[in-house]
Amino acid sequence: MDKLQQKIRIGMVGGGQGAFIGNVHRIAMRISDQFSLEAACFSADPQRALASAAEIGISPARSYPNYQAMAQAEAARQDGITAVVIVTPNHLHFPIAKCFLEQGIHVICDKPLTLGSAETRELITLSQSLDKHLFVTYNYTGYPMIREARERVRCGDLGEIRIIQVEYSQDWLATALEQSGQKQASWRTDPKQAGAAGCLGDIGVHAFNLAHFVSGMTPIKIAADLHSFVQGRVLDDHAHVFMRYANGARGSLLSSQVAVGKENHLRLQIFGDKGALDWCQEHPNQLHFATLEGATQVLSRARHPISQASRDVSLIPAGHPEGYLEAFAVLYREFAHALAAPVASHAVHSALPAYVDLCFIEACIRSSAQDSAWTALT
Repeated sequence: MDKLQQKIRIGMVGGGQGAFIGNVHRIAMRISDQFSLEAACFSADPQRALASAAEIGISPARSYPNYQAMAQAEAARQDGITAVVIVTPNHLHFPIAKCFLEQGIHVICDKPLTLGSAETRELITLSQSLDKHLFVTYNYTGYPMIREARERVRCGDLGEIRIIQVEYSQDWLATALEQSGQKQASWRTDPKQAGAAGCLGDIGVHAFNLAHFVSGMTPIKIAADLHSFVQGRVLDDHAHVFMRYANGARGSLLSSQVAVGKENHLRLQIFGDKGALDWCQEHPNQLHFATLEGATQVLSRARHPISQASRDVSLIPAGHPEGYLEAFAVLYREFAHALAAPVASHAVHSALPAYVDLCFIEACIRSSAQDSAWTALT
């Protein structure tokens, strides 16, 4: 993609001092080189918001005490922001996104878009009625070799899909870290802020989204076992989910934040009747492709015979490691080009997969509550 002639003015809600994901988004914007961060409400604490703005270089006049004031003021400015990035705890995503959409400002939101499918459906309907973009940052879909995997499935290289296996495992919540007051652990284990799912909603849904993105397939029903191993923890810290698809394929998803020794282990395997794919985020620039005849290729990012779809999102030459931050930047580059073009009434919103993801979470919760009964995604 070519660079836009003029950078897009953007704002941010959340992501101030002590936040992790806000800085990740800002780095991704800088790598994409298509945005100019002009306004923010970095914190509900006005003084902390001002201090964060000063560190990042935002004018005090455009550091707002609350998101409502920011949306109203920026919508009224001739040089106001075109889009806002939401990087707050989960429970705030819906009201903030709704507020900015109603003021005519496009929305880029960290996942999950909302705490439930009904709220997500409401935001999608609102964004479409107002011709405003509603993006969700599922950053793992930005990896070039994930785009390659999707193209291989689309081209029929795997044949009929039979098995989908995806795992996302970590160990950072193997102890009651939230009891120490650690910020990231505290809100992620609090149902009032994180929602009804813990590990499943935090990282398991990333795994589900990735499997859907590459395969193009959504399960028709699931059987889930959600569990909390750490004493006193309300939300799940471990999940097993079995999936059945309309074509007869079977799937499994393992998500854990108590898997000792696993730092950030995200792996996707897809098996068809002609071939198979295997990708792991710890080696993101390689994709293993096997055929029924016995040949196995280790495909490398930006090298022949990689598809154009993969080449288009490779930001640096082959041989240089390209990872998490670059994958995020790929999404921001794609968002920029979408924002620079007219929004058609039939525009494909990245919020549509986010709706399916929340239906999946809700089905898992229902299934687990019924002793892992097979449950439809509705």
